Amino acid sequence: MARYTGSSCKLCRREKQKLFLKGSKCYSEKCPLERRNYAPGQHGLTRRAKFSEYGVQLREKQKVKRIYGLQETQFHNYFEKATRQKGITGANLIKLLERRLDNVVFRLGFAPSRKAARQLVLHRHFMVNGHLVDIPSFLLAPGDVVTVKDKSKKLDAIHNSLRRIKDNVYNWLSVDKATLSGTFLNIPEREDIPLQANEQLIVELYSK
Repeated sequence: MARYTGSSCKLCRREKQKLFLKGSKCYSEKCPLERRNYAPGQHGLTRRAKFSEYGVQLREKQKVKRIYGLQETQFHNYFEKATRQKGITGANLIKLLERRLDNVVFRLGFAPSRKAARQLVLHRHFMVNGHLVDIPSFLLAPGDVVTVKDKSKKLDAIHNSLRRIKDNVYNWLSVDKATLSGTFLNIPEREDIPLQANEQLIVELYSK
């Protein structure tokens, strides 16, 4: 499967917004966006592009894709699934993305970023309801319990990440630092998800 191998910080600079792709670096003074808040490239500082309606919609889609670390085909598949569900398509899309195992591992604080969470899942460090799951796109259901595998409970990456978060930051998740486990309590409402994005623009883009 194709994957992005370039600089994560360039993606934030392209969107002119912190996408929190590098974990602790995003919260420090080393964040390139703090020093170079303009698009990457030779003309990034001088170009003053005026986006068309399509351009605005495209940028919003690219931003959400990059936040959750998805390729175009994956993202479009989630959109198609969201359209088949009852309710508002845009909200359904964000809810589906929030249910991904790699995202929940990140939200629980077991990884400093979604990219790191995806790698930990692929390396078979997590279990869901007592069963080993190594698929980052695995969708959790209300009541599912995510636990760190016994052999992985001494990983410094997990413990260092947990030290940087507070308990139960999100009302749809419950985390137990003592047992290195977390519960996906329910599917969050769109207004509860801390995502600065206008998903309606994505719906309009795909509806053309």
